[in-house]
Formats: sequence, structure tokens, C-alpha cells
Amino acid sequence: MLAEAVHTYLAVRRAAGFALRCQGNYLKSFAAFSETRSQQYVRSDLAIEWAGSARLVRQRARRLGTIIRFARYLQAEDRRHEVPHPIFGAERSPRPTPYILTAEEIGQLVRAASQLGSSESSTLRQATYSTFFSLLASTGLRVSEAIRLRFDDMTPDGLVIRETKFRKSRLVPLHETARTGLDQHLRQRRPFAPADNHVFVSLRRKPLLGRDVITAFRTAVKYVGWPDKPGRTRPTPKSLRHTFATRALQMCPDGRDAITRHMVALATYLGHKSVAETYWYLEAVPELMRDIADRAECLATGGRA
Repeated sequence: MLAEAVHTYLAVRRAAGFALRCQGNYLKSFAAFSETRSQQYVRSDLAIEWAGSARLVRQRARRLGTIIRFARYLQAEDRRHEVPHPIFGAERSPRPTPYILTAEEIGQLVRAASQLGSSESSTLRQATYSTFFSLLASTGLRVSEAIRLRFDDMTPDGLVIRETKFRKSRLVPLHETARTGLDQHLRQRRPFAPADNHVFVSLRRKPLLGRDVITAFRTAVKYVGWPDKPGRTRPTPKSLRHTFATRALQMCPDGRDAITRHMVALATYLGHKSVAETYWYLEAVPELMRDIADRAECLATGGRA
């Protein structure tokens, strides 16, 4: 019975856009475990026992969290299913404070990327990563979205981001300068790998890999000479997306209705699953928290917020 319920649950969630690859394996394993105990319903003690067999506490929490969501789904129609308590704690570690780059740092990073390597074959690599990092900074794209860009995704209205995270597609407008930079890059890139229609390719004449981007970013950061101290937030390629989102929030207009519209528009632009992911930047970035505190204090003292 539980195996059938797992099959139905996964079909419903996946139809809603969730991949649930790892979670699907968890649920099938738990259903098989329950059947060895002759149980046809979710039982809290069995769920905790099964989740507790994982080696790491974080893994136990993740496994139990998967069962909790599954049990809530089943309990809506059958109260005989029990919803376990999350005794292993949170499934995820707190999100780290994002590293926000200044305009000067972005310029340093792009210039450093344009000087990666010294051989003749490095010319395309330099153009690729200086353009790649510039695009991330000016659009807030995810690294994976930029990697998957193809020629057909470049339209007069902007970049078409197809079926990315949460299976969402969206249109990202391009500033004139960003479009010019991409056009210049493509004039150099097309003859290099004419059989591949990805906008960004490696020296292997194949699409970039995530690890390629990370390596190039770290090399550029090292070239610039930014301090790398233990315990401090370090810049990553995703920092360019965080920086874009932060700057967009700082430009938010005054007024409750205007703020609401701005947040919804930004969440849609960034491809967030919900606006709550966009609001996270308000609490994660000290600059924005200070702005909020200043406005709240001004409002409390009768001033103009």
C-alpha cells in the first residue's frame, strides 16, 4: 500500500514541476522498510528509525523531512498515517551571508578574466569569461542558465531562459551595452566551434561546465588579489547574481504598493520559485538591513520613512 502511495505522491509532485530524484529514492526505501515491518501506514517510530540509520545528522534530518511531507500529504485523506516530529533538526544549514561586490570589484573581476592565460589559444578563453562574468553581473542569471544559453535564445526582446530551475521559462531583457558585448563575443566564438550552438564554449569546443566557471572565477579573484581569510565570506560566481539582486532592491521605490510590485517583478525576473526567496536578501545583506532599520526608526520617531 505504501509503495503505491509513494508512486502516486511522486507523480503529483513531479507534475507540479519538482524533480524529487533523491527524495523519490528515500520514499521507495522507506516504503520497503515499512513493508518488512508489515506496516501499511506511515508510523512515526518507524520513520525515525529508518531516518536514523543515516550516518550524518544532516542526512537523517533530510530523510525524515521527506517522510514528514509525504505523511502530511497522505494524512489529508487518511488520518491513520502519522506525521513524525523533526527530531533531527533542520534539513538545511542556514544560508551563508552573500558576498556583495562593489562596482569597482566587478570591473576588476572582468578585467582579470580578460587576462586569463598567456598563450595564443587563451584569447577565446579570455573573451569567454570576461563576457560570461559581465553577463552574470548585468542580468543576475544563474550560472547554469548562462551556461545553457544557445544562439536561438538571443532575441530582439532579450534572452529567453528556457525550462530552468523549477521548470520555469522567462524573458530577461538586455541592456544595449550587454547586447553589444554578447555580439562581439559571438563574432569571435562562432568560427571556433561552428557545430555547437551554445553561446559559451570551452577550449574543448564543448559547452562550459560548472567547474570550468568556478576555476576561472577563482583564478581571476586570485589575480586581483582580494583577501582570502578563513571565516570570512568568499566571493563565488553566484556572488554576481546576489549583487544584482541587492542593487535591484536598493533601487526599490517608496510606498507599500510600489514595493510590493517591485518585489514581485524582481522575483519573476530572477526566476525565483516564490517572492519569499527574494525577500531573503533583505535579511541576508547588512546594507539592506541597515536601510530597513533606518526607515523603521524614522517612522517610529514621526519622521518621513
